[in-house]
Amino acid sequence: MPHPQHPTTQSVSTLSPPRALAAMELRELGGTGLRVSPVGFGASPLGHVFGDVPLHAARAAVSRALHLGINFFDTSPYYGGTVSESVLGDCLRAAAVPRDAVVVATKCGRYKDEGFDFTAARVTRSLDDSLHRLGLDYVDILHCHDIEFAPLDQIVNETIPALRKIKESGKARFIGITGLPLSIYTYVLDRVPPGSVDVILSYCHYGINDTSLVDLLPYLKSKGVGVISASPLAMGLLTDNGPPEWHPAPQELKSACRAAAEHCRKKGKSITKLAMQYSLMNKEISTVLVGMNSPEQVEENVAAAIELSTSGIDEELLHEVEAILEPVKNMTWPSGIQQT
Repeated sequence: MPHPQHPTTQSVSTLSPPRALAAMELRELGGTGLRVSPVGFGASPLGHVFGDVPLHAARAAVSRALHLGINFFDTSPYYGGTVSESVLGDCLRAAAVPRDAVVVATKCGRYKDEGFDFTAARVTRSLDDSLHRLGLDYVDILHCHDIEFAPLDQIVNETIPALRKIKESGKARFIGITGLPLSIYTYVLDRVPPGSVDVILSYCHYGINDTSLVDLLPYLKSKGVGVISASPLAMGLLTDNGPPEWHPAPQELKSACRAAAEHCRKKGKSITKLAMQYSLMNKEISTVLVGMNSPEQVEENVAAAIELSTSGIDEELLHEVEAILEPVKNMTWPSGIQQT
């Protein structure tokens, strides 16, 4: 099952772990007024999605993230069958972080046991359940999760109006939509009243191998919609270990990414670090979500971001990797139901 928050399973940096680094710059998230760290904490691994994560390790990861300036945390009831939400809530309480110091996003409409349900009644109940698990009175962002698996007219005519009522109640400050095919965003945003959707969360469309999200940025900006990107490592394609067995990418894309990773490895460099830094370069994308489950992963990602802001990216290596990936540039895979 495709998963945008595949964690960084190897070092993205050869730097020593950051200790007293300057805080990461915060970026405006569309017209929300929220200011978010460019590296966002993807909490799906806290739901044991990629293996067991002891509670003490999860708490240490979240604590380290807060200490190093990460203020954006993303979860979903789908991740680990609600476990991710419960663990993230515990971690934030353990860190005793002021509520207004963090931006917390969760999702609705996709569930581990029951599949997809975007009805008004279900998404309304879903948020109440999520708030209970998180131990919060409100979330900053509530996303419809992977809307390409529902008739998009249902999202427009039933789900978004229900989420607007939730927003009016104060239980969610802002509303978002997520999914893989970029066409879902224009379809929905062109059909709902202006201001109905505050942010979008796109995954696997802004990285070294796929920059197709860039073409949509002027449109999203014209709508006042903030942009979150996830999976800068293309769900494991841009790693030394390679993608998991279930990865839905075409074999041609997998082979090209494997060749790019090998090229970096032969030069003593990390494709993971390069991919992470590349994903952070476009400041019209407010934050990049990365799955993390240990303090070491947090430190590696923040170190990569800080090195990018102070020293820039390895341009020579980037051009070499882009050349290797050019034949498969923007190649993707199908996701969702056939829309009528």
